[in-house]
Amino acid sequence: MSAPTLENLLPFHFAGIRFARLQKILAVFGDLKTALEADRARWERLKLLTAHQLDRLLDPAQSAWQAEARAWQSESGQHLLHYWAEGYPPLLKETADPPWLLYVRGSVDLLSDPQVAMVGARRATQSGQASAASLAQALTEKGLTVTSGLASGIDRAAHEGALKAGQTVAVVATGLDRVYPASNHRLAQAVAAQGALVSEYPLGTRPLARHFPARNRIIAGLSHGTLVVEAALKSGSLITAKQALEQGREVFAMPGSIHDPQVKGCHQLIREGAKLVETAEHVLEELGPGLHSAVAPPVQTSVRADPPESETDLFRWLTYEPCSLDELAQVSGLSVATLQSELLMLELEGRVEALSAGRFRRMGN
Repeated sequence: MSAPTLENLLPFHFAGIRFARLQKILAVFGDLKTALEADRARWERLKLLTAHQLDRLLDPAQSAWQAEARAWQSESGQHLLHYWAEGYPPLLKETADPPWLLYVRGSVDLLSDPQVAMVGARRATQSGQASAASLAQALTEKGLTVTSGLASGIDRAAHEGALKAGQTVAVVATGLDRVYPASNHRLAQAVAAQGALVSEYPLGTRPLARHFPARNRIIAGLSHGTLVVEAALKSGSLITAKQALEQGREVFAMPGSIHDPQVKGCHQLIREGAKLVETAEHVLEELGPGLHSAVAPPVQTSVRADPPESETDLFRWLTYEPCSLDELAQVSGLSVATLQSELLMLELEGRVEALSAGRFRRMGN
């Protein structure tokens, strides 16, 4: 059986067919090209699809939907990634109901990097949001990618905290040509620029209630573990935690006041065996030494005696007052990626001190 191609997959995608059903179709027909050539009478005899799915599969509008998807993919930084393609995230492939087609805006490679999901209340407290942002930044600094759902509250705080230190992944419940809530439009742009926006839904898909639990299985499926921050007993975040457990992944929870109903869901998770988390180290300890070594910062084995000209130029721009990467990029004209590499070398040489909140200052002469 040959692997399906994107062209042959798109009609089944727009028909709304899930992975298990697609597998049955492949088993019956041998390949999707043969399936697409079958007439309606044969499909009806086989009873592999509902009447609605069959109508969608044979809809003349299919060609327009496919053209729209191909045009979207042709734009720089936008990708259609299917289950059989190289680069499909391996952890997601292990789940029982993987999305077999993903729309990705940003870095596809990032989806295969070690990730931790962070989810929680939409109407989160200020302290909860501050804790989520701080922990997300710390986890990102440790080399993990924080993945969440671009919702208000804890999701937003997690993405913003992660972006201060590097990249983040946002899995959404709409088409990637929409942002929900609309107030997160600028955040969505930042996520796509520094990480990845992901959806399994066709362009134009509205934020329907049933899409959010389905979205949560992808958040959990991409991640080695799921951390819940501020969740009531009936929070949708507990659904994500349950899905993580069903997928054999770790579950973490951040505790709060015993009098606060906003965190009772977190306390329930802890009573049921979730790891109580206060720091990034607690997450890394639970995920094990194998993952810890995979995301640990690189060890420098030698120090270069003669730094290249770009480093010397960069050192000129550094002062004894702390400055951020953005400020350095503005005055030096170097890209953030180049700055990060050069600053690491200068730090290892003892010429630069890395401070909190992604700031740096000059040391020595």
